[in-house]
Amino acid sequence: MKLSWKTLGLAAISVSALIVMTAAVVVSQGPGGFQRGPGGPRGGGLPFLRNLNLTDDQKAQIKKIMDSEFASTKDLHDQLRALHESEPEPFSTTFDEAAVRSAAEARAKIEVELEVAHAKTMSQIANILTADQKAQLAARKSQFREGPPPPPEP
Repeated sequence: MKLSWKTLGLAAISVSALIVMTAAVVVSQGPGGFQRGPGGPRGGGLPFLRNLNLTDDQKAQIKKIMDSEFASTKDLHDQLRALHESEPEPFSTTFDEAAVRSAAEARAKIEVELEVAHAKTMSQIANILTADQKAQLAARKSQFREGPPPPPEP
């Protein structure tokens, strides 16, 4: 399968947009909000699952799914971190277009794999939710696209 520059560019833009949206959600949660790591979500869980009245069994299943995703993507995250750390300082070196392209392609391939793993995780979580919980999420979908509400007036 041969990937064109246009396809890689669209993938990179999509992944970047996803990262920015995720960061916006994380920042909007404030202190004690969404935190991930070994053991799955902490501090209130995944923001979009809040207020769904999850059962203890659902919470345990979601934790297991999140733990599995964390373990299965750890190597990819480590590879991505290593690629970022090995990037030359942009303002102190000579520009090497081939090296920049190669590094960008390597990051894009890893980011695609991470996005697929995340989509698989979200699908597995969706299979645990009841029809009512899924309807609540669908009703909130536009709220997540619009971003967090403005802060209250002082």
